[in-house]
Amino acid sequence: MTAPPTAAGASPELLADAFRDAFRHHPAGVAVITTRDGDGEPVGLTASSVASVSVTPPAIVFSVSHRSSAAPAVLAAPSFLVHLLELRNVGLARLFATSGADRFGPATRWTPLTTGEPWLVEAPTALRCRPLALVRVGDATVVTAEVAGIRSAGRVDTPLVHYARAYHALGEAAS
Repeated sequence: MTAPPTAAGASPELLADAFRDAFRHHPAGVAVITTRDGDGEPVGLTASSVASVSVTPPAIVFSVSHRSSAAPAVLAAPSFLVHLLELRNVGLARLFATSGADRFGPATRWTPLTTGEPWLVEAPTALRCRPLALVRVGDATVVTAEVAGIRSAGRVDTPLVHYARAYHALGEAAS
């Protein structure tokens, strides 16, 4: 085994570059998180940091970059939807990851739930969540949330993953 390219005592810039590179090559599932801002307007962002935490009670975790324009609304929301995406939803992933995009414009099929959160109709699964804890870590906030409900049309397509700064179809399982 060779020594890691950045040893203890590396400059913060070198460590940050190595960290980004390490996770750039670690595939992650893709989700879009939606809620309403303080004015009642729909907001959303793409996240590749969503993970399950507990089954009993159902809980998830994800992080929100403070650079995201939707971060203040997501972090202040009493509830939000986490849409788990498939390959056919790559357009939604790109749209909600694009700064300044009209995320809820005419091209996006969405409707508000009776509880107010914007539901992306094309997403196969949406988890309705309430935050349990927010922990600021550097330039992001880690959100732990309870899952209050699930809206699912059933999986029909290949899972979507983010890897090496691009979206990909999940390959075949290793045997």
